[in-house]
Amino acid sequence: MILPIIGYGDPVLRKVGEVLSPEHPNLKETITNMYETMYNAYGVGLAAPQVGLAVRLFVIDTTPFSDDEDLEDAKQKELKGFKKTFINAKMIKEEGVEWSFNEGCLSIPDVREDVYRNPTITIEYCEEDFVMKTEVFDGLIARVIQHEYDHIEGILFTDKISSLKKRLIQKKLKNILEGKTFQEYRMKFFGKKGR
Repeated sequence: MILPIIGYGDPVLRKVGEVLSPEHPNLKETITNMYETMYNAYGVGLAAPQVGLAVRLFVIDTTPFSDDEDLEDAKQKELKGFKKTFINAKMIKEEGVEWSFNEGCLSIPDVREDVYRNPTITIEYCEEDFVMKTEVFDGLIARVIQHEYDHIEGILFTDKISSLKKRLIQKKLKNILEGKTFQEYRMKFFGKKGR
C-alpha cells in the first residue's frame, strides 16, 4: 500500500527513532509499504519517520543512480540493484574527506541543495532477520545511507546547509509546511488547514 509522505515541519521528522523488536506489529507489511511508497515517488531511500513512524527503520534502492553515464562502469554495476532494509542502524564511523553532492528529500519537495558528507561509513544494522551486522559502504551508497540515517536521528538535509542558503529557501519550506506545493505523490502536511 502506498503511504502518504510526511511533509517538512511535522514533529515526527524531528524525533529520534525508537529501537524496533522482531515482534513489532506489522513490520514486514510496513517495510513492503515503504518500498512501494518510495518507488511510487521515484525515490532512492525512505525512512520510517517520513511515513509517520518514529522508529529506527529505513529502506534504500540505489538503482536509479546506476543510469548516470558520468559514473565508471564498476560504480554503475555496484549501484544497480543495491536494495537494502536497515533496522536499528547505528553509525559507527564516517571517514574521508567530505564531498559535496546535490541532495533532495521526498519530505521536502522541490528543494535541492549541495550537502557535504564523508565518503566512507561503517554502520551496524540488521535486516528483517534481526541478525546484527557491521558493514562498510562508500560513494553514493554511503551518501544515501547517511541521508536516511539522519532521518532516524531527527535530522534533515536542510540542517546541513549554510545559514544563508537556509534563509534563501525559507519561503519554499513555509509553503511545504502549509501544503502549498505540488508533487506527483501523496503527502501529508503538518501546517495545512483542514489537515
